[in-house]
Amino acid sequence: MRNARNNEITDGRSAAGDAKASLLIAYRAAKTANEPSQSARQAERISLVEAREARRAERERLKQEERSRIESLAAQEQAVLEAAATAEIEARQLAENARISRVVEDEAARKAERDRRYAPRKARQV
Repeated sequence: MRNARNNEITDGRSAAGDAKASLLIAYRAAKTANEPSQSARQAERISLVEAREARRAERERLKQEERSRIESLAAQEQAVLEAAATAEIEARQLAENARISRVVEDEAARKAERDRRYAPRKARQV
């Protein structure tokens, strides 16, 4: 009996090995049969990846253009603000200079009027 049982194990092992070998042969046959469709699928995947990359690059280009446009607008607005600030400063300076010159002229006129009023008195004192 002992040999009979041993023979069954050996038979099972050889059957399992044969099954594995037949599965490997079937796999290789299926792989070679699917080779053309596999290469077509691979080419399709590659074209999809290239199209995706092209769309991504286009999005990046559009984003960069938008950023540069926004920066350009910001620079223009900044230049306008600086020009307005400069014009305001110049207008304030001109107004201050005009006020100062009016004060100086008024003071000179007041002194001239005073000298005119006191000129006869000074002439008498001399």
